[in-house]
Amino acid sequence: MKTKTRYRSLQLICVCIALLPSTTTLAGERTPNIVVLLSDDLGWKDIGCYDGPVRTPTLDRLASGGMRFTNFYSGAAVCSPSRAALLTGRTNVRASIYSWINDYDQRSHLPKAEVTIAEVLQRGGYATAHFGKWHLGLPSNEFPEKPTPAEHGFDYWFATGNNAQPSHHNPRNFIRNGKAVGTLEGYACDLVVDEAISWLENRPDDDRPFFLNVWLHEPHAPLAAPDHLVGEYGERSDPAAVYSATIANTDQAINRLVEKLHEIDKPENTLIIYSSDNGSYRADRVGTLRGTKGSNYEGGIRVPGIFYWPSQVAAGTVEEEPAGLVDLLPTICGVTGIAPPPVHLDGADISPLLYSFHPPSGRVEEEERRRGEGKKRNTQPSPAATASDPPGGPGGRVKENSNATFKRSQPLYWYLPLAGPTVAIRDGRFNMVAYRDGRLPKDYAALAEIKNRIESLLREKGIFDEETRSSTLEKQLFEGFRDSDAERLRGQFIRLNQFHESWIPGLKQTQFTRFELYDLKTDPSQKTNIAIREPVIHAKMKSQLLKLAKSASDDAFDWSSVRPAPTREPTTLVHRFASDYRSPFDAFVYMNRIPIQVEALEDQAGLASRIESRLANQEGRVQIKLPPTMKRDAYEGFKLAAGIGTGSESCFTCHHLPALGHVHRDLSVPTLRNRTYTRKHLSKSLDSEAHKEVSIDGPTVDRMLAFLRTLSDVPDTEFRPLILNATVLDTTGDIE
Repeated sequence: MKTKTRYRSLQLICVCIALLPSTTTLAGERTPNIVVLLSDDLGWKDIGCYDGPVRTPTLDRLASGGMRFTNFYSGAAVCSPSRAALLTGRTNVRASIYSWINDYDQRSHLPKAEVTIAEVLQRGGYATAHFGKWHLGLPSNEFPEKPTPAEHGFDYWFATGNNAQPSHHNPRNFIRNGKAVGTLEGYACDLVVDEAISWLENRPDDDRPFFLNVWLHEPHAPLAAPDHLVGEYGERSDPAAVYSATIANTDQAINRLVEKLHEIDKPENTLIIYSSDNGSYRADRVGTLRGTKGSNYEGGIRVPGIFYWPSQVAAGTVEEEPAGLVDLLPTICGVTGIAPPPVHLDGADISPLLYSFHPPSGRVEEEERRRGEGKKRNTQPSPAATASDPPGGPGGRVKENSNATFKRSQPLYWYLPLAGPTVAIRDGRFNMVAYRDGRLPKDYAALAEIKNRIESLLREKGIFDEETRSSTLEKQLFEGFRDSDAERLRGQFIRLNQFHESWIPGLKQTQFTRFELYDLKTDPSQKTNIAIREPVIHAKMKSQLLKLAKSASDDAFDWSSVRPAPTREPTTLVHRFASDYRSPFDAFVYMNRIPIQVEALEDQAGLASRIESRLANQEGRVQIKLPPTMKRDAYEGFKLAAGIGTGSESCFTCHHLPALGHVHRDLSVPTLRNRTYTRKHLSKSLDSEAHKEVSIDGPTVDRMLAFLRTLSDVPDTEFRPLILNATVLDTTGDIE
């Protein structure tokens, strides 16, 4: 009841907010279009205007025509939490997002009670649209109540739940306004930009300002880019070259979008913001910063930050004041004159920094009110810049005296339960990090074993150096492997390593230790802990950190407290599938809760991936029960059927569960429930054109045949004993 009451109260607040009139900045003054461009896993030192190795002329022009922040930060060190902070202006834990979201295993999503930028701008009369990766929760069969972007303020949306699958090239998992689109041809960044351009060209009300939220997939793994771009950075076999090419491809897509924006409206009527959701997983793309994606050291959270708004933001400005994605909501409220939601915001309105050289017409009085008496900024106009200006570089005019007119009410703050360090704050030039006291209840032995298996596999195949070129095995676990066997094991590792909502009550009681203090002005690489040298600063920031951590945890929703309504199966039946089939295999599926049908917006390949992950989770934590007639070889055959192939295909891609046969590509796929299969027949079938990507040896055929022989039908009266008499599979040394 407490949970329901709390959320009803929050929802009531949201309703009240929606009824408030929007605030105008000046009679007749037009509020700007807002465009947020977000890359995925792009590091601080990736793009050209940040001294990166990738040639990004479009982003460089935006930087030279606007403001480039040197100390800009993501909302968090990983995806979903960072995006929650961007949209809400609240740190991820306060917004109830503890880690990256898996829609099939977790209830987590961005709560409806959280007020997003889109909702704020909708209230102000904006048309709103989201394009690209979402990763803040989408409905699944298991959790159909999860909201879509439409319920977070977007009039139109074209998105993937998480990454583009099977890669950036020809993705098959986009959803448009709640309906799966199917396989698309092209690269994800181009498809996203094409959809945004189409929306701009066909939106029903051309007079309304608009908010475009464009969240690109690149350079997050699995990677793919045009060959000619890869060739500009190295060999096709070099992961670093493919990584760079995805960024270059994104820059070209952004150029097309910017050209369209300037075609439909004057450049000075649109504020374009560019950044990344977290630092790179590649250590060579964070410069000299410490840490990478997933870490609350600087390399995991410092990212590019570009604000382009001709005639309002001075061209070629370099801003050293720390800022970040958590500041976007209050800042957008500041530049549009729309009142922010009446909740605790962890971000700050940084519009005084943007207007430092040339405050917009009609806002001088407001700027004076914010500054207090005196200390006026230089308000001499600077030449307006457009996207066609010469490329900008890492240089530019460094703005002085930022702190004279801009102050934060609290330090920038990051809290990521799975990270090390777990928390971080930045106050001016100083940064403090701290670690969780104690470890999370993961299966560390299983995780270590999977890593060992991957390394052994790659070395046995003679491809270890090729797969880890310019990187390490540890880092490659985030980037992905080309080898399908290694990639399947990596998927098991990721799922075992993911956040579990049952941890939340314990996390709310977390104690912190190892408080480290750094002066980022003199030591941006965080090499020297100055806690002993600066005890007063250390004590002050420790107090701030603990206060912020408690405040955010107290506000955070406990997803583990949500329980589904209890259900009871009929006492006369153990289980019923949609079909009438019964077999030892069905008993195994029932006992171990193996999924048998696709989720909403999921395809058969996705189902096969879930089956494989469920097996990995069960073997990594508990021993698996088998019906007496399903022996070890049959179980191994089942694992092969779920995971065999290139990673995007498996037996269950064509042979649908539970019938294990259907019509595929206009060809009848025979059911696997056929005991007439002999070893010779099976070998011949697997040697067909349809299975050309499958590599089968003798032991594999034997296991697959053993699996098929468990699919013979049994009467209902025999189905119950199959379950009651189940045995336990010996998983000693077996974590696949």
